[in-house]
Amino acid sequence: MNYQDDIRPALAKGTVRILHRQEELALLRDHLLRLDADSRRDRFHGFLDDSFIERYAAKCADDGTVIIAYIEDGVVRGAAELHPPDQSSDAVPEIAFSVEARVRRQGVGSILFRKLIAEARSRGYDSLRITTGAQNQAMRALANKFGAHLTFRHGESTGTIDLKQQPQPDLTRPAIATPFNALRAMVNFNRAYWKWLLRMYGWERTA
Repeated sequence: MNYQDDIRPALAKGTVRILHRQEELALLRDHLLRLDADSRRDRFHGFLDDSFIERYAAKCADDGTVIIAYIEDGVVRGAAELHPPDQSSDAVPEIAFSVEARVRRQGVGSILFRKLIAEARSRGYDSLRITTGAQNQAMRALANKFGAHLTFRHGESTGTIDLKQQPQPDLTRPAIATPFNALRAMVNFNRAYWKWLLRMYGWERTA
């Protein structure tokens, strides 16, 4: 599935599209290398060195992984990865996200998530698995927003998204089209985060 280059997240000035695997390998690699130390740790579960990331990007170009990228001025600043089911022991496709610090809180993660779900559904997938660092609160809140049920294990949060229960996205317009909708999306994101935080510390009943 191809997405038009003029789909723009609200509050951001970039475009969202699928990368060509081999031709645009350097765009993904350079994006991953630009991630700060905490973001690298969250994305790769502790693997931080450049050589690992370079090998990882090369593997994505060869193994059928779909990369949906958020691009500003020809530079990838965020990416959603859809890994093929044959890479998983139980044939459930794995997904992963990375957004550079300079474009966070602009709706980039949400629109990447929506486009990835649409792409997965177009390929006939029934469910997706997402794994993130236990300390990556923003990604956990975003995953919960899209229906993932996360569990904790060995310092990681792992969950699945049932695509059969996901509403069909409206691809005829941007996911966030107006300042009002952008504000509403931000409020919903913050509400999900604080609900998780209260539940995490056992304060929900007393709040």
